[in-house]
Amino acid sequence: MKQFKTPAVMLWWAITLGGCGFSGCDTGAMTDNGEGGSSLTIMTWNVQALFDRTETGTEYEEYRESAGWSGEKYSGRLNAMAQAIGTMEPGAPDILALEEVENAGVLEELAGGALGKYGYKWSFFVTASGSPLGLGVLSRFPLVNTRAHSLSFNGETTPRPVMEVWVQNSDDPLALFICHWKSKLGGDDATEALRRASARILLRRMREIQRESPGVPMAVVGDLNENHDEFYRRNGAVISALLPDDPYAAKLTGLSGAEGEPGDTMLKLQADFLILVKNKPPAAAHFPSGALALYSPWGRELDGGSYYYQNEWETIDHFLLSGAFFDEAGWEFDSVRVADQSPFTNAKGLPNSYNPRTGAGLSDHLPLVLTVKRTNGSGGG
Repeated sequence: MKQFKTPAVMLWWAITLGGCGFSGCDTGAMTDNGEGGSSLTIMTWNVQALFDRTETGTEYEEYRESAGWSGEKYSGRLNAMAQAIGTMEPGAPDILALEEVENAGVLEELAGGALGKYGYKWSFFVTASGSPLGLGVLSRFPLVNTRAHSLSFNGETTPRPVMEVWVQNSDDPLALFICHWKSKLGGDDATEALRRASARILLRRMREIQRESPGVPMAVVGDLNENHDEFYRRNGAVISALLPDDPYAAKLTGLSGAEGEPGDTMLKLQADFLILVKNKPPAAAHFPSGALALYSPWGRELDGGSYYYQNEWETIDHFLLSGAFFDEAGWEFDSVRVADQSPFTNAKGLPNSYNPRTGAGLSDHLPLVLTVKRTNGSGGG
């Protein structure tokens, strides 16, 4: 366990090495199709409180036996999810990044039962101590260098860890950071510090990878509980964990016109916010040259939203991509979309929320699906 200390902050990495699947661990080359496919599809989906059939006392009230929750409803929900995933075009995604999963057993039942025919042989699950829900990933390809990152900030720990997995498909790995950041329950401003703390984790780790394995594509994946245009929605008055490449945002952070270099110096300047850009490859125009910028497809390839709250679409589910997805070597960005069709949506075109009382529906979030393709160049590092 490594520890990093900064003023009022302690950051630590809880590390689990190897990619543990249902038939054991494998850190070798891809064995599923023997070809190292030329394309890869990744889905991120907040599955809205996916609790199992066993009551342990940490479940939400509506998922307890006293409220009518049962093993039959649980099995029916897994089957409905599997059927929905199976309807996706051009087929079930190669990697499923799932937020709000109760435990590793749920992943095992999904992969070994309801989704059994799709060949998800590798998995990883993480959660915070005492948390009712965690993060899970299912993959057709080996998961290596699996880790969980967490952070204690001013005496308060981020409620959910950041999951890191490297997908090993042929000779070109890619790194995924699967997240479910702190919600805004309790107030947007009051909870912002914990979302920025999660951004701090990502910045430290992504910079490490850039130094140690330059050229490895990195993607921040999942429900960040912040919109891509959060800064504007809050009238440009708050440094949010996701900031646009905007001169006013740069000025608010104190980085407008500042000089910085990649590495520790820039880490102190851009400590706890991610800069989102629309250009490919991502590069910030209004922040110092050493700033780490990520490409967000919202507002370009993605329109509308993935979550509907108080009669308004929100863009809180994300794929944020590093520059290595646009360097014409190894894995390259191809397309991304919102799964905004039935059965993920209802008759009104809104997310088909799950109702534990009736057992109907899927989730109050829509999935996002990313496709990347391999070039003839060699990627990774």
